[in-house]
Amino acid sequence: MLNLRVSSKKQAKIKLALQGCAGSGKTYSALLLAYGLTNDWTKIAIIDSENGSADLYASLGNYNVLPLQDNFTPETYIEAIKICEDAKMEVIIIDSISQCWDNLLEYHANLQGNSFTNWQKITPRINAFMQKILQSPSHVICTMRCKQDYVLSEKNGKMIPEKVGLKAVMRDGIDYEFTIVLDINMKHQAIASKDRTSLFMGKPDFTITPTTGQIILDWCNNGVNLDMIRQKISQAKTIEELTSIYHQYPEWYQQLTSDFMQKKMQLQEENNKPIINYNPNFIHYGSNAVNASTQN
Repeated sequence: MLNLRVSSKKQAKIKLALQGCAGSGKTYSALLLAYGLTNDWTKIAIIDSENGSADLYASLGNYNVLPLQDNFTPETYIEAIKICEDAKMEVIIIDSISQCWDNLLEYHANLQGNSFTNWQKITPRINAFMQKILQSPSHVICTMRCKQDYVLSEKNGKMIPEKVGLKAVMRDGIDYEFTIVLDINMKHQAIASKDRTSLFMGKPDFTITPTTGQIILDWCNNGVNLDMIRQKISQAKTIEELTSIYHQYPEWYQQLTSDFMQKKMQLQEENNKPIINYNPNFIHYGSNAVNASTQN
């Protein structure tokens, strides 16, 4: 059944991507962002597929590292995310997701038969990986390598080759999956190429700090969450009011069905309670009146 409802922003867990060339500072920037989101290094986990690069910044704090050890299938990434979730990590950094795509491209190249139809064996796997990221109850920061090239830039009257990033090493259109995509240049400065929060889009290049994460966290928390909706449910006085709340938040149906049903049963029981008439000769049960004096 289709229902028209008033728009509402629910509290969110950010799904953010950092893309840049090797050496642009993606891992370091991701860690600073993560700390800003949680203010607790022990609640940060980094899934490392970059040959131990996650440990290079151990002096920042006691964050957690989960190395993938040359196994970069989508299923391995999914398992790693689940391990971090089970450990109650508030922020999960995946550094990087480009290796997953490289793994799938290599697998596809080695398949026999029609190259086009063989994508049917690839697409569901990468889709499952992305859905695991998007549905995670944790904040997720993904880094992506960029194909790189060199351009000549004038500096002090001389033409100097400068490394620039081109396209992210990942499936086409992957940026649509994320709430924010930040491009990091070789000067370690970021600029938004996609931003649904409107926090960074159209702004000048900036350096990522923990404050950047705090700004994003404020945006995430500025909305409706489950506890707020449960409070509304508990305060409902009538079934009509409860039904109205139910239709306001269809995105929460799965999580709140039990709460709605319990409150509905409570309201129904309250509506069906016997109403006692204080006349000692009459007791009312619903709409049926019984003369107490005739029962003796």
